[in-house]
Amino acid sequence: MPPAVLQELVDRYDPDVFDVGRRTARLRLAGAGGAWDAVLHDGTARLEPADRGREADGELRADRATWEKLARDLRGGMAAFRAGRLQVRRDLHLGVGFLAATSGAGTEGGGLRFRRVDTAVGDLSTMEAGTGDPVLLLHGLGGTKASFLPTVGALAAHHRVIAVDLPGFGDSAKPVAAAYDAPFFAGAVVALLDALGLERAALVGNSMGGRVAIEVGLAHPERAGRLVLLAPSLAWLRDRPWAPLLRLVPPQLGLVQPAPRAIVEGIVRRMVPGGADGWSAAGVDEFLRAYLDPRGRAAFYAAARNIYLEEPHGDDGFWTRLAGLRA
Repeated sequence: MPPAVLQELVDRYDPDVFDVGRRTARLRLAGAGGAWDAVLHDGTARLEPADRGREADGELRADRATWEKLARDLRGGMAAFRAGRLQVRRDLHLGVGFLAATSGAGTEGGGLRFRRVDTAVGDLSTMEAGTGDPVLLLHGLGGTKASFLPTVGALAAHHRVIAVDLPGFGDSAKPVAAAYDAPFFAGAVVALLDALGLERAALVGNSMGGRVAIEVGLAHPERAGRLVLLAPSLAWLRDRPWAPLLRLVPPQLGLVQPAPRAIVEGIVRRMVPGGADGWSAAGVDEFLRAYLDPRGRAAFYAAARNIYLEEPHGDDGFWTRLAGLRA
């Protein structure tokens, strides 16, 4: 028999809160009397003994006391995550979505919820909480909506906060032929606002997401409210010695992955301080989950290439156009 605390969570599973994005997913729940797999299938959830010979899609790990607290009140989950008492690995979308769907909060009152939105550029995966004036959160290169988990929690008391996986990243559509430049991403933001029935929203963008927010303000000023830019990636003013070569290399080469996963993972974790622990480890997991998908890898290369190659000057140059920004 599974531990009562885990069964209590699974019994509360609400598929209206969490659109998994796939027909079946397996989430390993560990640390409360062994390991059990929560199998999410067609809007249902059930517990099975963990099959050690079968890798789960994601994992939640906590000690028994933390599981018991989560079963009573999920609001302590983020604090437990930050303190290291709750570990979410391999797939933050799956792990945090499961916690939201088993919180008992439902879809009323602005609780955390995950869904896929059908837009003109394909399905976009969103994480949303709160009610009020809309705020749209745009992640950076290699990031996902999950990087804004603390921000969503901080702003949801007074706003409807929506974090989105931009096309090519996270759990959103990854069209191979897309440009993955600022105009393309800005069009995706407008398509999302259209699909959600929102005339305009405040935009918060980090790194590449900041550049996307600027592009929305330049090309679609009527859709952008306030802009909050966190270290936005802007057109380079210094020399770009690799530009001639990069113009010759198609980003679709990212569909081929010559390096084994273990090598890629080792490099990435060494590049990120604390990449094997806590928040940093979960963030690296999110990056690897997208990067190790051929379409996600091609999108990453295309977006990085476009950031480097964006023209700074001239009539259509970034810094020339920036003078016309109104928000």
